[in-house]
Amino acid sequence: MNSHPPEAPGIVFLLDVDNTLLDNDRFADDLGAELARAFGSAERDRYRAIYAQRRDALGYADYLGSLQLFRSGLDNHPALLQMSAWLLEYPFAERLYPHALETVAHLRTLGRVAILSDGDVVFQPRKIQRAGLWRALDGEVLVCVHKQQQLAAMQQRYPARHYVMVDDKPNILADMKQRMGARLTTVFVQQGHYAAAAADHPPQPAPDVAIACIGELRRRKLDDFLPAAACDAAAP
Repeated sequence: MNSHPPEAPGIVFLLDVDNTLLDNDRFADDLGAELARAFGSAERDRYRAIYAQRRDALGYADYLGSLQLFRSGLDNHPALLQMSAWLLEYPFAERLYPHALETVAHLRTLGRVAILSDGDVVFQPRKIQRAGLWRALDGEVLVCVHKQQQLAAMQQRYPARHYVMVDDKPNILADMKQRMGARLTTVFVQQGHYAAAAADHPPQPAPDVAIACIGELRRRKLDDFLPAAACDAAAP
């Protein structure tokens, strides 16, 4: 059941997941701790190196693919086969940022809301399900390899006069803004390591709106996301 009112303007809110709705940095720390506990710090570092190499090659986080490569030399290790269960059953609901679900519910009173996330086709949907986000959004979920390159497909699935993208990665927001122009309002959530790294090298164009945490959106009205209001909000 879609909860947005039938008289709502043609606006679609697109929400990133990692470090936008949930603390993925905390998950990464927990994964590192589990790998060190089960295999030792040297093997943990080897997994991280494999993960970083695959992320650079693929353009998205590939935890399961990295685990597949990590198994080399560890086939007889009793803890190896438990790692897949650890990943797939991780309690992502416990990593939601404060008021994340309330924010989703609030935005659904203003317009249509969907997740637009980068990721693989197995672990990322599982994460969204385990976090309770899939149910909260009635399955309105898109997972792409590079979401900024899938905007035509996104607009075909979610036609609207205006779009709002909420993300912790300002470079992705800038890329999407360049592609969609005034039809897109970009909202930069200053959470996580990508947001922190961008402080020294802010991309252009700058985000239309910047907020400290996802819960701030609970206080925003529809007009705050429309182009004129977004420009005013971004002004110093």
